[in-house]
Amino acid sequence: MTRLIALLSAIAAVAALRLVPHPPNFSPIDAMALFSGAYLARRWLAFAAPLAALLLSDLILGFYPGMLFQYAAVILIALLGMVALSRVTVLRLVGAAFASSVLFFTVSNFGVWMTSGMYPQSLDGLGACYVAAIPFFQNTLFGDLFYTALMFGSFALLEHLVPRLRAGESRLAQVATSPRAL
Repeated sequence: MTRLIALLSAIAAVAALRLVPHPPNFSPIDAMALFSGAYLARRWLAFAAPLAALLLSDLILGFYPGMLFQYAAVILIALLGMVALSRVTVLRLVGAAFASSVLFFTVSNFGVWMTSGMYPQSLDGLGACYVAAIPFFQNTLFGDLFYTALMFGSFALLEHLVPRLRAGESRLAQVATSPRAL
């Protein structure tokens, strides 16, 4: 239970950063979904936590056309976290962060094309939408890399400092390695 509270607290804390002024698309949402997918053992919660955080911040920031596509991207990124980060390594984290950026870019801009009315509903319009969004991809990628490193790195450090947060260890093993037990 302590681990679950720590994980959900990390998600909530990073979600709050979405409300702080930041460059366009430099957001913690994708990293939060990866983190949820990788660490939340209750699979429904791995989807619900980042979606709830996104919804709460959208309630404050306001709703927008195409937001359902962003929610779909978050679901897919949480699923990516479950699959690609079943074992967390630096290489897998970098790959998953990059893949989540591409996934978010693809899905969210498809939503812009479908719902904004800014582009013709044709392949040319879809292509124009993606081309217009390219300058924002850099911030998405940098934000995903930054927040993924922040979340996973901070939690790894916390697990190191607080042994009872480690997954898969029995209570007996935690007590045996506790400084008080020595």
